[in-house]
Amino acid sequence: MNKSFLSLLTLIVLALFSCKKNSFITSKDAFINFSSDTLFFDTVFTTTGSITQPIKIINTNNQKIELTSVKLMGGTNSAFKINIDGASTTEADNIELNANDSIYVFVAVYINPSAANLPFILQDSIQVAFNGKQQYIQLQAWGQNAHFMRNKVITSNTTWANDLPYVIQSGLQVDTNATLTIQQGCKIYLHADAPLLVDGTLQVEGINSSRIYFAGDRLDDPYNSYPGSWPGIIFRGESKDNILQFAVIKNAYQGIVAADPPVNSNPKVTLDECIIDNVYDAGILAIQTNMYAQNCLISNCGKNVELTYGGNYNFIHCTLASYSNDYIIHTQPVLFITNISLADNISIADINANFTNCIFWGDNGSVNDEVVVSKQGSSAFTLNFNNCLWKVQNQPSPVNVAHILTTDPMFDSINNQKRYYDFHLKPSSPAVNYGIPTSANIDLDGNPRPVGLPDLGCYENQ
Repeated sequence: MNKSFLSLLTLIVLALFSCKKNSFITSKDAFINFSSDTLFFDTVFTTTGSITQPIKIINTNNQKIELTSVKLMGGTNSAFKINIDGASTTEADNIELNANDSIYVFVAVYINPSAANLPFILQDSIQVAFNGKQQYIQLQAWGQNAHFMRNKVITSNTTWANDLPYVIQSGLQVDTNATLTIQQGCKIYLHADAPLLVDGTLQVEGINSSRIYFAGDRLDDPYNSYPGSWPGIIFRGESKDNILQFAVIKNAYQGIVAADPPVNSNPKVTLDECIIDNVYDAGILAIQTNMYAQNCLISNCGKNVELTYGGNYNFIHCTLASYSNDYIIHTQPVLFITNISLADNISIADINANFTNCIFWGDNGSVNDEVVVSKQGSSAFTLNFNNCLWKVQNQPSPVNVAHILTTDPMFDSINNQKRYYDFHLKPSSPAVNYGIPTSANIDLDGNPRPVGLPDLGCYENQ
């Protein structure tokens, strides 16, 4: 083979390669890469601020590709701004990108953190369209000024003061041997992917005039009313001495989950004057643990309270009530108790539970028995209901009951259409003065209980 022929062949190959490299790939199998699929703007702003971050769109194909459009989905109303090839715009069309080449898109966000109508987390996306399909770059920035935490682990004793709200993403964990103390008035907003995991100790120090709130981080209508907006508070294996006072837990998937026996003689979780409301699954799910609850309202949950796989429980002056609404249809009893492990439906454990001066009620016609008990095997099984009011047609067994009412508690006001629920008692309620003296000397409003006969439930009629 002579040199002239080799030279000619080389030229042909180079020409073909060059031709291919300069032609456009039009297949839907083509793909592009981004230097990151999400841009986070993590700065906590103290004044009106602007931050710019770059992102690369990379053509990894061996042919040119035409980007039909690169578009900011929120358009001119977005807090984000994009710059493509030096041009500030919300959309650029028909961008040619050479094989194995890339372009930069610069993304800026302009935020006034003192604007009260901003959500805590601002979100948008950039759509990159090509060959009849789309890929997206997610954008996320802090909005209102707050303490922002992502996937945070608390490893030493920590106190949160009520200076700014706390916004949690990807979860918060209180490590073993660490205590998180939350002072009165704090507001904690958790993202859809953010459980509060307690392996150590949680101390929530609210007072009646300055309660502590746990809720989802979407504050705009209608999202601020959606149940299941965040996972919930979960007290795990070695967690101990947890006390929640005047706390409001709302819109979670599960309000409080407490698992495993306590590591000392104290209740694993103590709930004083707490509200758990609008929870998609269980307001309280207790699994073979020890819990004390006083003056608590657990309302409008998929399953208000489930005590499972044994344990020790004491509920005093608590109201468990559910009414169907647009988000949750009331189909489950407000109290379910079993010595069985729901994880395998086989294992059993001893259970001891006492309910004093409590109300168990639901909307008429939906559930006949608002207290349901399931016992298997020969483990110790002691349930006591003293001076309570419940909606029950078939009395649960085995239980010990004394002075039980089965009439309507006559709550102050229930309006399903407006989602307005006032679980205070009317003066004519049969639950007024039907209780027995206990250690609870105040009610959920912080009002004093009488020295004589108190009312049933979490509220004392005034």
